[in-house]
Amino acid sequence: MNRQLSQCLAVVAVAIACVAPGRTAMAAEQPVKVFILAGQSNMEGKAKNSLLEHQATDDKTKMLFAHLRRGDEWIVRDDVFVKFFDWLGGLTIGYGSPGRTGVELEFGTVLGDRFDEPVLLIKTAWGGHSLFKNFRPPASGLPDDEFLLKELEDARKRVENNNQKNNRSDPLPEMAEIREAYGRSYRDMMAEVRGVLENYETLFPALKGKQLEIAGFVWFQGWNDMFGELGPVEYERHLKNLITDLRRDLNRPKLPVVIGAMGQNGSKPAEGNMAKVQQAQFAMNEVPEFQGNVKTIATDVLVDKDAEELYPRWRENVEQWEKTGSDFGYHYMGSAIWFNRIGQAMGEAMLELMAAAPGP
Repeated sequence: MNRQLSQCLAVVAVAIACVAPGRTAMAAEQPVKVFILAGQSNMEGKAKNSLLEHQATDDKTKMLFAHLRRGDEWIVRDDVFVKFFDWLGGLTIGYGSPGRTGVELEFGTVLGDRFDEPVLLIKTAWGGHSLFKNFRPPASGLPDDEFLLKELEDARKRVENNNQKNNRSDPLPEMAEIREAYGRSYRDMMAEVRGVLENYETLFPALKGKQLEIAGFVWFQGWNDMFGELGPVEYERHLKNLITDLRRDLNRPKLPVVIGAMGQNGSKPAEGNMAKVQQAQFAMNEVPEFQGNVKTIATDVLVDKDAEELYPRWRENVEQWEKTGSDFGYHYMGSAIWFNRIGQAMGEAMLELMAAAPGP
């Protein structure tokens, strides 16, 4: 286990066990539930806030958003908190990519409605990051030397060509740089979690004096692993290692894990490498040691069919499109309805796992 994270978790454990004078035993029994939400751009969240604003007031769709609003305003929850790098505060719209919202909105709503104690969501997501390289877990090690040498050769050629084209003299990459890039997002994710555990009382004054419990992990990723020779082939191995390593590093051997399977295929069957990554994600449901504590959910079946129907010709119907979707197909068309449905399904799956496998 990462030493600093281990020390931090030990501090959290002591805080849970040792209730300060004046606090009730019930407070000690109901720590803040912490959920880690990780992945690439779709975990960032790509539904434009302007689309949510329209659909929340449109007669055809407003009932889908009514539980998230009070009167004409979006609810800002005082019992569910979000940290997505520099953005933090009570759960509401806008915790996705700039000006956008993701699955955290409905996920946090489902969990917040279920628990009397506060809920804290830690989002760690970066667009374009693969499991094969960026999020590669420690147990997966590095690709073989032949693969790395080829990557180094290609990287050097790119720098040489750029230097020649732009009259630059940038230094050529070294093997140490190639190696270091593998697993960097995994390490950054753990560092972000560690930072929140160490500083949550400062980051969220409303949580001051409360204890924390890391209660679940949500994974929503896969697009970049469709590309490259080994990404789809090795995805199953790396995903299994990711779950195992994460649990070890968090000292939570039975931590509930929800995986949102790739679903950009929507109403059509997935094909090619998308199908391979999907199959690898669903294979986690069959791993013996993951029974009852890991669940992969389908996201394609939750498709926003109105957005799906309009998407192929959105450029000829921009005004209508802006009331229906807000991004490209690989971002679930930026559909607020689709992202919300996925978040709700993730939340319900998490509650199911927590009920089936309580405890660490």
